[in-house]
Amino acid sequence: MSDASSISGMSESSQLVNEPAKDDGKLRSNIPMTSFNMINSIIGSGVIGVPYALKRAGIGLGIVIILVAALASDYAILLLIDGGKLSGGSTYQDVVQASFGRPGFYILTLLQFLFPFISMVSYNVIVADGISKVIAELTGAEGLTYVVLGNRQFVIALSIILFTLPLSLYRNIAWLSKFPRISTLSLSLLDGTYKETFSWALEILLIPPTPNAWSFANGHFTDALGIISFAYVCHHNTFMIHMSLENPTTARWGTVTHASIAAATVFTLLFGDLLENYCYNDSLVNVARIVYTITIMLTFPVECFVCREVVQNLFLGLTEELCLWKHVLLTAILVGFTGAISMTTECLGIVLALNGILAACPLAYIFPSICVIKLRPDPILSRGNIFPGLVAIFGFLIFIVGSIMVVVDFKDATKCNHGAQLPYCNIVPSTTTVNLTTTTLATTTLSSTPFFNLTT
Repeated sequence: MSDASSISGMSESSQLVNEPAKDDGKLRSNIPMTSFNMINSIIGSGVIGVPYALKRAGIGLGIVIILVAALASDYAILLLIDGGKLSGGSTYQDVVQASFGRPGFYILTLLQFLFPFISMVSYNVIVADGISKVIAELTGAEGLTYVVLGNRQFVIALSIILFTLPLSLYRNIAWLSKFPRISTLSLSLLDGTYKETFSWALEILLIPPTPNAWSFANGHFTDALGIISFAYVCHHNTFMIHMSLENPTTARWGTVTHASIAAATVFTLLFGDLLENYCYNDSLVNVARIVYTITIMLTFPVECFVCREVVQNLFLGLTEELCLWKHVLLTAILVGFTGAISMTTECLGIVLALNGILAACPLAYIFPSICVIKLRPDPILSRGNIFPGLVAIFGFLIFIVGSIMVVVDFKDATKCNHGAQLPYCNIVPSTTTVNLTTTTLATTTLSSTPFFNLTT
């Protein structure tokens, strides 16, 4: 191992790739808790772009892309740990360093920092979107209180001070296992509430349908490829999560990976940024906004861990833990910098697409596959390299085609209207009675916005 590889090591390789891991006194999680950590790492800001991805690709093709991306991600995560065994390394950087030397190491390290860093920026934007709408309902979207508390920059700063920064100060990812469990279960409850209100909204409101909303395939599938790839990436956290698992045998790690990807796929198919389609003074949806905001804030620290480790190990050249004040300072700088960037933008679409195409695809599909192919003693075209080769080709296609289309469609992709009141929020529906088994919901005259709101 060269010096570049040695500075990337976060722990001894036996903790990650040998069976069983030795007892070194570090806090570790069981299979369910480790799975919650991985699920929480996956269902961050990427999942909110799934409805938009389905619209761009078409319902049928979009679902196919989601399933293919899930299978490719599952297999690539297992390949990464296999690469750790073949290379004797304990981090993603070690695997790439052993395969492609220093150039590959530095490219991977840059990607491994940029992906979670941009993710943290998007998390802050999501928090600002959700909480500002809740404040709008509570204050009537007017007055000095709304001007101050509903300000996006104020919301981001307050969430950082009270939640994301304190949680990011944890040194060991295993300490956060209880928080992903809370956020994942909350997301399940939120999704059920979503679907329960769906049919009610259709009956209460006369909202015109979107043309071709249920078409099987559309021409803008490249946007969907990038966003969905972004939604599934947790590969930059793989070794860290693997290290937190008790007795990380191949079978136990396989269980964690398959269960996490399967659960994330269910969330991806059933959940998305539908909250943006509801009016700001819909009380039930505002509860959902609060729940989802909490979920995002609990995902933030996992990404911060990765950024901090890269800075500490590569740029500072340290392999041991930082002293307390340096640890706090470095964490505060990273969290504060992402907060400052997120205060300057409201557009998530182009951020998700770029992060998915330029960072997620190499991290999730290309590097794990080509590293294992390179490290294996078998010939490149051997039967054992067929599946890694297919995953690598899948990643290269997304990267090349997606990059071209982002440039072509960049002008349209940078247009956004987050926070704008939707036209149908001013609809006053006529008298409507909806029979709900033994309960009757009667509406005679609603205020400026309906109780349930749904957009296409």
